[in-house]
Amino acid sequence: MSDDLHFMMGQYKAVIPQDRVYSPRHLWLQRQENDLYRVGFTAYSVRLLQDVYFLEWHIDEDTEVREKQEIGEIESSKALSSLFPPFAGRIHRFNPEILNDPSAINAEPYSGGWLYEFTTDESPIAAEEYVEVLQQGWETAQRTIKGQLND
Repeated sequence: MSDDLHFMMGQYKAVIPQDRVYSPRHLWLQRQENDLYRVGFTAYSVRLLQDVYFLEWHIDEDTEVREKQEIGEIESSKALSSLFPPFAGRIHRFNPEILNDPSAINAEPYSGGWLYEFTTDESPIAAEEYVEVLQQGWETAQRTIKGQLND
């Protein structure tokens, strides 16, 4: 899409589509029918995770979640990381395709790699605001990445 925004992560260009909204937790939300959103990792978060190869949910479908509630884990070549919802809300259904093979998270983060369907009363941010979040946090993220590389 020519309307996509971009954020440069060194030599890597993270694509930020404007046809969806975002959470400062580096998740995108794309409205489906009614108030239902499809949720997935942004290109920024996929780049930081790198090669995702394991995903596990700690909750069931159709579950109310709190904003900072751990809902699962994801394992990549970089780390084992806890997963949190973008906001307080309800997780309705998980993407069944990525449970058996989470490689779509790496290859198609904005399409087949979606994580779950979700409703919330919170207000996600626009793509432009998300790019501002990335700009404000990039210096800290770079230090973290370099620290990981020097371990």
